[in-house]
Amino acid sequence: MKKIWQWLTIMLATILFISSTGSALVQAADNAPAPASDQYLQKVKDKGTLVMGTSPDFPPYEFMAHGKSKIVGMDVAIAQKIAQNMGVKLVIKSMDFDSLLVALQTGKVDMVMAGMSKTAKRAQSVDFSDVYFHGGMYMVIHEADKNKYKTYKDLAGQAVGAQTGSIQYNLVKDQAKKSTLKGMDKITDLILALQTHKVAAVVLDQASAEAYANNTNGLIAVDAKFKIKVPGTAIAFPKGSQSLVNAANQSISEIKAKNLISKKYLPEAGKYMTTGSFKGSKNKKAKSNKSSNSMWAYKDFFVAGLGYTLLISAISVFFGFLLGIIFALMRLSHNKIAHAIGTAYIEFVRGTPLMVQLLFVYFGLGLVVNIPALLSGIIAVSLNSAAYVAEVIRSGINSIPIGQTEASRSLGMSRSTTMKYVILPQAMKNIWPALGNEFISLIKESSIVSVIGVKDLIYQSKIVQADTYRGVMPLVITMILYFIITFGISRLMKHFEGDMSHE
Repeated sequence: MKKIWQWLTIMLATILFISSTGSALVQAADNAPAPASDQYLQKVKDKGTLVMGTSPDFPPYEFMAHGKSKIVGMDVAIAQKIAQNMGVKLVIKSMDFDSLLVALQTGKVDMVMAGMSKTAKRAQSVDFSDVYFHGGMYMVIHEADKNKYKTYKDLAGQAVGAQTGSIQYNLVKDQAKKSTLKGMDKITDLILALQTHKVAAVVLDQASAEAYANNTNGLIAVDAKFKIKVPGTAIAFPKGSQSLVNAANQSISEIKAKNLISKKYLPEAGKYMTTGSFKGSKNKKAKSNKSSNSMWAYKDFFVAGLGYTLLISAISVFFGFLLGIIFALMRLSHNKIAHAIGTAYIEFVRGTPLMVQLLFVYFGLGLVVNIPALLSGIIAVSLNSAAYVAEVIRSGINSIPIGQTEASRSLGMSRSTTMKYVILPQAMKNIWPALGNEFISLIKESSIVSVIGVKDLIYQSKIVQADTYRGVMPLVITMILYFIITFGISRLMKHFEGDMSHE
């Protein structure tokens, strides 16, 4: 008991030290005066690319082109204009909406364009460009409820959906207090929740609400009539990057002077959707065409997602197994330092969520070294799997009678030779079923990498959802593909298990 309290005291002291140090650094960074002239614009020109972070599930701002693996929309057109005026190439990075500002602050992207409202709270951590688009706050509801829900006040006692981290989410939380707020990362998931009656309404920006309503049978968009002055949509840049803000504002001024959004960008965005209307008029023909979309037309999306999932899983299984053996041996070691390191690693990784570990590798370590999303996913999943594999292997080694070790040592075999040729082979036979279960779990858990923009099966299914406005069928196909993979591996593991039992 005394040792347990010592461990808890050390862990608590470490956490408090890290927290206080981090808070001090953040506060110092926030209070530091902005330089008279920054180098952000020059850095962008030197590397020749302007990296835009976005969440492509927000038509007509940004979304996947109908039937193509290409992000398009009004925001993309504006970003291309800004990049063109800077003399650089536009690069788009996709991720969840609530990860965008973190990506901006950690240098993963140069700017964020995701239909983002320019609010005072966000302006505390980022610099905004001038507003380039104004739109109201609408709610998407079932057409059958048009006389029942006319404003947000009519939703009292009902579940209301909004995208996590968005201004709509805060509006519902602050003004529609009599409603039950349901937050989700993806708008496609919110629309699916509405279609399946999990929520009574989804609150969106006007243009996005009308885009989804015009392309989804049985849904309409109505003004939610929130008591708010809509702040308008702007571009977010890193704090202190006034040179980038000025460059963007010059392009925005040109876009406004030529009225390019209404005359060019919105109509062009409409061409990539099943309907080009963003003014609330229903397009029945477009809906008919949309309804007939076959999932077979999106086979390339699912194949690409399957490839990424298998790649991540295969590499993570390999390194997770190797690291698992190392940490298991470290935990069993009589060397106090090795034992402490192995124990601390296993307990810490098993005691924290995989998503947090993934975000730390991608964003946290990104402050020191820029790790690509795919590599970050592989590292996080591998390190997470290693902790669980280590415990499985440790239990297998402990299951071998001590007499095996004593007999081997009496024959003159060294400790390492005994472990390699006597103990581990027998332990592997005992733990093979448990290892198989861990590998299958790893394949399913690898789906978490979609939150940082890795194009695995989950990521691709959300793209198909957003493109076809069909929420259930892409999920069914994804489930089937995951089942085929896991069931096949399960059969393969059982085959090898049978071979081992005959040895």
